[in-house]
This record gives sequence, C-alpha cells and structure tokens, in this order.
Amino acid sequence: MRRPSILVNVVLVLALFNCSTWTVWSRSGSLCKPKNFEEIRRPHSVSITDFGAVGDGVTLNTKAFQNAIFYLNSFADKGGAKLFVPVGRWLTGSFDLISHLTLWLDKDAVILGSTDFADWPVVDPLPSYGRGRELPGRRHNSLIYGYNLTDVIITGDNGTIDGQGSIWWKSFKNKTLDYTRPHMVELINSTSILISNLTVLNSPFWTIHPVYCSDVTVQNVTIISPLNSPNTDGIDPDSSDEVCIEDCYISTGDDLISIKSGWDEYGIAFGRPSKNIIIHRLSGRTQASSGIAIGSEMSGGVSDVFAEDIHMFDSNNSIRIKTSPGRGGYVRNIYISNVTLVNVTTAIRLTGIYGEHPDDGYDPNARPVIERITIKNVIGEQIKHAGIIQGIEGDNFVNICLSNIILNVTSSYAWNCSNVQGYSDKVLPEVCGQFKERIFPDHCSDCYHLSDPEPGSND
Repeated sequence: MRRPSILVNVVLVLALFNCSTWTVWSRSGSLCKPKNFEEIRRPHSVSITDFGAVGDGVTLNTKAFQNAIFYLNSFADKGGAKLFVPVGRWLTGSFDLISHLTLWLDKDAVILGSTDFADWPVVDPLPSYGRGRELPGRRHNSLIYGYNLTDVIITGDNGTIDGQGSIWWKSFKNKTLDYTRPHMVELINSTSILISNLTVLNSPFWTIHPVYCSDVTVQNVTIISPLNSPNTDGIDPDSSDEVCIEDCYISTGDDLISIKSGWDEYGIAFGRPSKNIIIHRLSGRTQASSGIAIGSEMSGGVSDVFAEDIHMFDSNNSIRIKTSPGRGGYVRNIYISNVTLVNVTTAIRLTGIYGEHPDDGYDPNARPVIERITIKNVIGEQIKHAGIIQGIEGDNFVNICLSNIILNVTSSYAWNCSNVQGYSDKVLPEVCGQFKERIFPDHCSDCYHLSDPEPGSND
C-alpha cells in the first residue's frame, strides 16, 4: 500500500512556497496498492469442513472455527496459513483471528452470525471510549475479532458475511440490551490488514471497525444493512492511520464511513489520532446519516483525510463533521473532491453541537479545533439544502474552503452558517456571508491542498 504520509509531507512542503496545481492521484488509477495473492500465497491451507463444520445454516460451527484457527496458529512462523470456507451457510458465534492468516470465503459461501446473544461473548470496553458506546459497562465481542495481529487477510470470491442483525436492532429499539451491541469485524492494535472482495450484510452495530490499527486496506467490499437499521455504520476507522478505502458500495442505516478517535475525556487521555486516510470511489446511500462523516467521537484528533470520487443518492447528508464542546481534539487537513449527489437532503453539514457524553467526567471546556477543510468539485441534483455549517460559539470553525460547488437546491434557503470563517470560489447557490472572501489569489494557502483555478476564474 502506498504510504499517504510520504505524500502528505511532500505536498505540505510544496504548499509552503505556492499554491500551484498539483495532483494527488490519477482518478483512473488505484490509491491502494493491490495485494498480489500469488505473492502472499499461504503454504498451508485447510477447509473449515476438516474440523467438522456443517454448512446447513442450522448447525452451530463456533468450535469448528475456533479449532481450525488454533490449529493454523502453529504455521504462523512458517509462512502463515489459509482457512477456506466453501459453499454453504456456516452458522457461528464470535471467533478470533491470528496473525499471518487468510480467511477465504468461496463464492456462495455465507458466514452467518448466531442469533443467540450468548454466542457473542461480553468483553471490556475500549480504553478510548471508557465504556460501551451504547450502554455503560462492557460490550459484546464482534463476530470476527483480532487483537495485536499482523498480516491478516479477509477475502474471497465475493463470499458473504451475514450478521443476522435484526434481533440486535429489535433489542436496541426495545431498550432490552444488557450490553453494547457487537460489530461484525473488529481488529484492534493490528497492522497490515486487507479486507476485500466480500459482501457484508446485516451488521448488529458498526460493520468494519479497525481501531488502534495501521496499514489497513478495504477494497471492493459491498456493505448492506436495511436503511432503518440503527447505527449500522459501514466502515469506521478509529484511532487508526495509513487507511485506504477504495471501490466500495455501502447502503446502511447510519454513516457509510465514519472516522473516529475516541470519546471525550477517554479519547483525550488515550491520545491516538486517526490520520492519513484515503477514500476513493465510494458510492451508496443512507437515509439516516452521512456518506463520509468525521466524529462525533474525535477526541484523539483526525487529520490528513483525502476523499475523491464520491457518489451519494437518496440520502440524508453527504459530507459531515460532527463534534461538541467536551470533545476536545481536532479535525484538520481534510480534502474532499469530485462528489456527485442525487436526491440528498443536505450536501455539506458541519455541526458543533452533536452527540451525548459518556459520563459526567468530561470537561465542558475541552473545545475541538476544526480547521483547514477543503470541499471542492461537487455537483448535485434534487438537493434540499446546500450546506448547514454551524461551529461553536466562541470556538469558530476556521479556514473552511468551498470551491466549484454547483447544486440544484429545492429549499427556499440554501445555506445556514454560524460561528464559522472561510473562503469560496464558484459556489452556486451563493454561499453565506462568512465565505464571501475569494480563495484565489490571496487565501489559497489557508485552504488545504487546493489547486490553482482555471485560467480566467479570477475575473
């Protein structure tokens, strides 16, 4: 995988001298360096059926998965191993991965999450959250879990992982949960992760959750949960760096991608930011939330996010930053470009008053810093509001740059702005007064990675 940090350093040096046109990547190319499966062929391979698994959709195969992975651990220092899941419906509870493992799902193979809560063990909360995200105390373990791993691949011939999440959604809505719901795939404190060529359905809670991780690639993944399923985020990089998400389709009940870094005083104390994150060729819809979101749990900081070629339709928000007094942290150096929208309620939404707090121990004076956000090259049809951009009184969002944004807006008021400072060029409908200063030529350096305008655009 190409290291975004090298690119970021080079571009920042160039930006000190001028605002000349530059190119981060070719739109026809790949941002994530594809993994060559021939180069990472595992010398040892077994099938889940070798351990007594039955793919009838009824037999519980948790022990078979656990035993297979325990056996394969003996090959971790011998080039690693592959666990093959053939055609069938393989019911299971939570199971743990190991380093130097490929979990391969054949075409028409389906890993099914158990509908018995007891098959999802209860584990400690993440230290950067201090408690379960939904309820105080502990939380259910994810269906597929890994801790302190390296070189893990979850892939296949577009096989499926189905969390059968409806029992969890019902319990959440009825307020009968004892612990926070589980994710589908959670990898903690791990490196060199590839998740690709899969379909992931019906997550109980967030779907793919790398937390405290580095060098994570998610490619060619389809994630689908019902549009009314609660909090079924698609991909949530959390206190993680060197993350690349590419060529994914996501349709869920919450954010398609949400970048996080811990919650209030716990995230501040843990102090691990999310940074160097690339998102390329994302499409999908969400009626409840956003396409690309940052926060609201961002207390460890979020920086250096590059997103390009985003297509959203039939959705609530497209681009959203969510934070609140008490969060602390920062969101800075965000660059989002080439966004196409159809039938979206709000194209751009930056919110300074959002979300609850984990407990009464948070510091209400811990104010987040939101700065150097560039959003450019956005077109949209059937848009209700162009933008709702509302900072925090006494803590303005600053250097928010909007460029080449053309939206067909149906509402009588296109923009709503407060406690924000920024610049704009070529924005229709006309943006609010806080953005009336032109980006070019005087304020280019205040924006993050914004190319020079086309000839004559300063006229």
